[in-house]
Amino acid sequence: MLKSLLIANRGEIACRIIETCKRLGVRTIAVYSDADVYARHVAMADEAVHIGAAPAAESYLQGDRIIEAARKTGAEGIHPGYGFLSENADFAEGVARAGLIWVGPKAETIRSMGLKDEAKRIAEDAGVPVLPGYRGEAQDAPTLETEAERIGYPILIKAVAGGGGRGIRLVSKKSDLAGELESAVREAKSSFGDGRVMLEKLVEQPRHIEVQVFGDSHGNGVHLYERDCSLQRRRQKVVEEAPAPGMPEDVRAAMTGAAVDLAKAVGYEGAGTVEFIVHGAKPLSTDTFFFLEMNTRLQVEHPVTELITGTDLVEWQLRVASGEKLPLEQGDIPLYGHAIEARICAEDPADNFRPGAGRLYAFSLGDVERLSEMRGNTSEDMFDEDSTIYRLDTGFGAGDTVPAVYDSMIAKAIVKSWDRESAIDALSESLGESIIAGIPSNIGFLKRCLDHGVFRDGEHHVNWIADEIDALTQPKSDVREAAGRLVAHALMTPADTGPFDQRDGWRMNASPRRSMRLKLDGEIGDFEPDAENLPAVWPVISITEQRFAVAVDGDTVLVDIPDYEAEAEALAGGDKVSAPMPGKVIDMRVKAGDEVTKDQVLAVMEAMKMEHSLKAPRDGVVKSVGAEIGEQVAEGIVLVELEEI
Repeated sequence: MLKSLLIANRGEIACRIIETCKRLGVRTIAVYSDADVYARHVAMADEAVHIGAAPAAESYLQGDRIIEAARKTGAEGIHPGYGFLSENADFAEGVARAGLIWVGPKAETIRSMGLKDEAKRIAEDAGVPVLPGYRGEAQDAPTLETEAERIGYPILIKAVAGGGGRGIRLVSKKSDLAGELESAVREAKSSFGDGRVMLEKLVEQPRHIEVQVFGDSHGNGVHLYERDCSLQRRRQKVVEEAPAPGMPEDVRAAMTGAAVDLAKAVGYEGAGTVEFIVHGAKPLSTDTFFFLEMNTRLQVEHPVTELITGTDLVEWQLRVASGEKLPLEQGDIPLYGHAIEARICAEDPADNFRPGAGRLYAFSLGDVERLSEMRGNTSEDMFDEDSTIYRLDTGFGAGDTVPAVYDSMIAKAIVKSWDRESAIDALSESLGESIIAGIPSNIGFLKRCLDHGVFRDGEHHVNWIADEIDALTQPKSDVREAAGRLVAHALMTPADTGPFDQRDGWRMNASPRRSMRLKLDGEIGDFEPDAENLPAVWPVISITEQRFAVAVDGDTVLVDIPDYEAEAEALAGGDKVSAPMPGKVIDMRVKAGDEVTKDQVLAVMEAMKMEHSLKAPRDGVVKSVGAEIGEQVAEGIVLVELEEI
């Protein structure tokens, strides 16, 4: 077993890897960017090395800097986590050339499985079922049109070097092919530097089922059963579970057997995932699943596999990378109970999943947080046949700041119980008791997905969220009203210091009336508290003396006491233009002394991979500019200050 490890990643996966290393006595080295100086993974590691500016391209994607950090700190190996450089064959080769242990499959395996057309060719040669399609070298329009006709519409155009849902286009009829082809090639070139595409027959109402495989350098290969990842939005996974609901034993044997055959065909070493597309409109059978792709790394959703098998897959990775044999043979790997995982993201589902960033004033995830802290996340605690196990994987806590420059996922809530229904119930209940304040979150959306009858019955498919998007993203209509009444009741509770402090709504010559004017998510209204009908279980978090957050079934409602003085100033225009969230200034269009008009764009920020134009609140003259192009700024920093003409 190696004695020291550098983790070339951040956030929850870096923390997850460090936990296993601590249990095994492996010294850990973290790397961090400017945005992660105070991050949890930095504090958890035994040592940490700064590798660059906040943008990933200037830090976490700088392979040479990471390798140099490993050399300087005496690390024996590098674990890439997932994302960033985890499936970069050139980086894997660089690690090996530097005399370091690469915790992952061989570079040639990453390279062969990274190209979708080559991966499908290898799968076919290994006897793994593959969808009808075209994967030829010819990329001219006439050839692709002819092949599309042969396959039969509808079809999918897929980038050969694709991933993460990019470079994929649905074509329903011949007349749409040219336009969608041009769009797919353009996105593929931009995202991967490779514009080649392949064509594939579309499976309507598809399910996404994947198999966790593991191999070692001694020729051994096993599977750790399957996961169902069919609950997706725009081809990004939302909820994952293991095992797949409704999986017959003969289909499981066929699918897992095909996955192991493919892994052995490429001499696979370490953790990998073989993904299959499944006909969701048909009963699961041995002829309804087809190879999709292979991910040559540890997956985001690996905890559900760990919980149903009682294993620690990071430990397995470290042992295999150190030259050891797999810890278990196939017949010794158990399967018990059901596990489910929800990806918690800093995004607003009600606003087209707009990403957010900023300080976490409150971060509480109900039983998932409380009970996982009591039990810990080590392998000894993961497997318990007769009880419900809660687990939280995160790189954040209350008081931390979520950067604007990385992926929006901030945590994973995982529950394992004796059957699927019990696991869903436990996770849904925990999400309903959760509260995240300071940034938007998708917790309410996740709970609505879990509680929906279609998901409960296991009848969902990859496109189901898109079909039900309005019902799943919008909170119940009475949620905001109840939140306002709850805060009004708390603020109007009598102080009991004397008759003049009573807030009972007494009026001379009229019946009592009690109400309070509050602003809920930006809208002002009058709220009359009703002490007898208030939902006492909803938590209220005080952010400031004027602002509160109320958690309602996973949705967070921001409640403000209106600041009329500030609002009057805002109506008059105001003088300051501040950063609405942490981000990077990518354009500053004014300088001190410039005259500007109301709504003129003064600056442009990039935050959470989106651009935000900041406009002048009124006519005036630029008094000062508080940031430069390229500068990373915190939320609330004054970027431009105006004065009267």
